[in-house]
Parts: sequence; C-alpha cells; structure tokens
Amino acid sequence: MTHSAVSEIGGRLAEAFRLSAAPLAVCGSEEVPADAVPLPSVHRCIAVAMYRMAMGAADAPALYLDEEANAGCCPGGLAHMGFVGRSDEIRWFVSTGRSDIRGGAAEYLKADPALVDACFERAGPVTPPGRYLVIRPCRTVTDDAAVRSICLFGTAEAVRNIAALVHFDRPDPFSPVLAPWGPACATFVSYPAGLAAGAPRDAAFMGPTDPTVNHALPPDLLAIGIPIAVARRMAGNLDASFVVRRPRVAFPGRGR
Repeated sequence: MTHSAVSEIGGRLAEAFRLSAAPLAVCGSEEVPADAVPLPSVHRCIAVAMYRMAMGAADAPALYLDEEANAGCCPGGLAHMGFVGRSDEIRWFVSTGRSDIRGGAAEYLKADPALVDACFERAGPVTPPGRYLVIRPCRTVTDDAAVRSICLFGTAEAVRNIAALVHFDRPDPFSPVLAPWGPACATFVSYPAGLAAGAPRDAAFMGPTDPTVNHALPPDLLAIGIPIAVARRMAGNLDASFVVRRPRVAFPGRGR
C-alpha cells in the first residue's frame, strides 16, 4: 500500500482495529484550510481538542494553529508545537515547584528541574510543519503530501494490537514502539510528526504518559501517534498479519 491515499490508510486501520474514534492526520500547511477553525475554539489543550475531534461528528471541522491564531491555547502546547519559546519557569512547574513561580504550584512529573532540562535537550528544538499546523480526520485529507503523521485512539486492546502490527516487519524488539515522556500533545503530534528534532523518525509513540490529561480522557483509552511512512507500511502489512489472518486472537470472543 505504498501509494495509497491517507484517507484509505486511515480507513483500513480503523476498520481492522475496530476503532470507534476517527483516525486523525497531522499536517503542515502554508494556508488556513477553508474547512478549518482555530484549535483553541475547541479546547485549550491540543490533546483534548484532538480527542474531541476523533470522537465527534463526521463533519467536524479541521483544526489549525500558528504563531498568531493561538489565543487561549496552552502555552506549553504551543512550545511543543514550535510556535513559541519555552518558558524558563516550566522546568520548575513540571517538577518540584518554586515558591516565587506560580505561587509554588507544581505538577511533580519529574524529580527535579535538571531532569526536565535534560529531557527537553534530548527532544531537541521543535519546528512547526509549516506556517500552520493542521489536524483533521484522515477521511477529509485531500493533500497526502502535507500529512506528517496520524493519531489513533482506541481501547487498550486495540492499541496493543496496533503496536503489534508496528512490530510486524521490524527486527528490533525494543525501539519500534515507544512510550515517551512529555505532554500528551507531544505524544500525539510533535514526536510522531517529526517536529521534535530528537524524536526517532521510524517509531510509533504510545501513551500518553501525561497524567494531567486523565481528567479528560477515559481511563480505558490509549492513543498512538504514527509517522505516515510507518502507517503506510502497517496498512500494507494488514493482510499478511495476525490482524486479518487470526482476528479471533486479536479480538477474542468479539465476533467477526
């Protein structure tokens, strides 16, 4: 399925893994698509806005961000998309807190600020995919060349199976699927779409490992961000894999 359209790839993966959420495409664009609305009009959190799109109506508009159309968006998310610089305060807020920063508020996601710095350094600089970042359902993609990655939402069972298909044609048992540290939007967008310079280009990113979005995501839901080249290989491998040849193993006792 090397030359298949992104809409077809998304549809095949959604059907094969019995996803109730629409597969999403992460794109770059030099213009605002006619069918797009600013992402913060849906939610300030990029990850939550994506989940709502995936679970929403079939005619949900595409979402876009840029350096100007970002009012109301999470500042951390904008930094992880490459549209603004990272605040010097984030190293404290994400870790232990400091009394003179945000009143001492902290997320306690890292043991100390130096670890936050080290993680950001390894992730590397973040470059937007174009003037605009556009996120849309795969079924509405008309410019395949603009697509950098896709994001799939599913039950733990479905995402386990998706991860197994990523491994299907790979010799390394460890690196093809990663559960990275960082905000949910990095797992869904900036890592798989290659916006973060240090993110592996041939890995899928499963998670999120960001508990700050647990309030908005169902407890039995996982997501996986997949570079588009990897997604193409996966769709091409479906018919030869366990997903099609042994569906009762992938989804035991669930018919079909």
